[in-house]
Amino acid sequence: MTAPLIRRTNASDAPTIQALLEEQAAHHGETLEQGVEALERWGFGPHALFRTLLAERGTDPLGFALYYPDFSTLRGRPGVMLQDIYVRETARGLGLGRGLLAEVMADAQDWQASFLTLMLDRTNETARAFYARHGFAPRGDYDMLILEGEGLKALMTP
Repeated sequence: MTAPLIRRTNASDAPTIQALLEEQAAHHGETLEQGVEALERWGFGPHALFRTLLAERGTDPLGFALYYPDFSTLRGRPGVMLQDIYVRETARGLGLGRGLLAEVMADAQDWQASFLTLMLDRTNETARAFYARHGFAPRGDYDMLILEGEGLKALMTP
């Protein structure tokens, strides 16, 4: 059996990333609002807003990580915001989670990333234990908030 490979994706990988995102969303009881076109538009090309890594064995996708630059004014330096990381259940236990995290940081060295931030579902004890084993700690006493839809429209209206 060949060892899994982790590599940076390109636009032709967008359908595979979309499929993995759909699996991840279903795992959390959620539905994605957009499809492959959004990944192609915002993730590839001269003004890409995020990067993705794909873990695969041969042509079999096993997992992915999607991330983008972060900046900490407290630290005075750049880091990485990990938006999504997902390893298929059949591939768990192979070290791909740790491998994806390490490769994200290696790939982000062109912006001199010195820390990694991620969001964690408060009820996901398995993930919480995984991250704790690897030294992750809470980033302050903050909850991440989002403003969208009608609230965002109201904010934007003079």
